[in-house]
Amino acid sequence: MRIRLRRSHVLLRIVSPTSYGLSVNLYRRGARAAPSDYTLSDLCSILPEGFLDRTAEIGRVIGWAPQTQILAHPATGGFVSHCGWNSTLEGIYFGVPIATWPLFAEQQVTAFELVCELKIAVEIALDYRVEYSSGPNYLLTSDKIERGIRSVLDKDGEFRKTVKEMSEKSKKTLLEGGSSSTYLGRLIDYIMNQVSN
Repeated sequence: MRIRLRRSHVLLRIVSPTSYGLSVNLYRRGARAAPSDYTLSDLCSILPEGFLDRTAEIGRVIGWAPQTQILAHPATGGFVSHCGWNSTLEGIYFGVPIATWPLFAEQQVTAFELVCELKIAVEIALDYRVEYSSGPNYLLTSDKIERGIRSVLDKDGEFRKTVKEMSEKSKKTLLEGGSSSTYLGRLIDYIMNQVSN
């Protein structure tokens, strides 16, 4: 795989798929597992030869990351997301364009909605699926990944303006009188009435 993004700084987050699968299974059983990072020797075995050296000046490969802090930073130009609901809401809230790469469950539906209906994201893949028993349904090429990343970083993309507008709307829902604030207040009132009766 060889992806070349010139004049862009990249933060690449890689979490071990083994630990991710373990986390998913433990989560289903009610336990939580902390995400784990690859060791440097593991990274060297999964990344293309020389990748870390070639990207040392323009990027950084990390494991766990404070996602909301990164998305809130004004230098963040785009976000490659599996389109889980929290990641999607965080990306929209902070006005960061999303390159969609859904893996399983409702993520394909969310990605389709973002790309085709709302037009606030670009596609890396809409039909990619990981089955933990049999693996991915196909291999994404580096060209397809690069095309998605380049699209999400395009400063003139129409979707960039649309995601900024959606960000402003989402922030208004949290203000007093906004829909999220109103409905949360109603839920609290309902619970308090049920408890007191």
